[in-house]
Amino acid sequence: PVEQSIIAKLTSAFSPLHLEAINESYMHSVPKGSETHFKVVVVSDKFDKVPLIDQHKMVHSVLAEELQTGVHALSIVTKTPEKWAKSQQVDKSPPCMGGNKL
Repeated sequence: PVEQSIIAKLTSAFSPLHLEAINESYMHSVPKGSETHFKVVVVSDKFDKVPLIDQHKMVHSVLAEELQTGVHALSIVTKTPEKWAKSQQVDKSPPCMGGNKL
């Protein structure tokens, strides 16, 4: 499954202090059981002194295959351990605004 691949690749690349891969496909107009919309939360010291946009590019690079073969949307939350210690808050994803009605 896609979720397990995401977890394995992010774990290998970032040795995260904290990692979540949340399948949010159920919030969208896709068939039941789909793995097309994910939110990832990655806390790693590899993000230290790296601008946020570059942190996101790092995650995109690691998950390039998934993004080309079925993952339609990827919400990314990256934090350093220092920032995670200050706030473990992760905003909820907004509701689906439409798209393909099946």
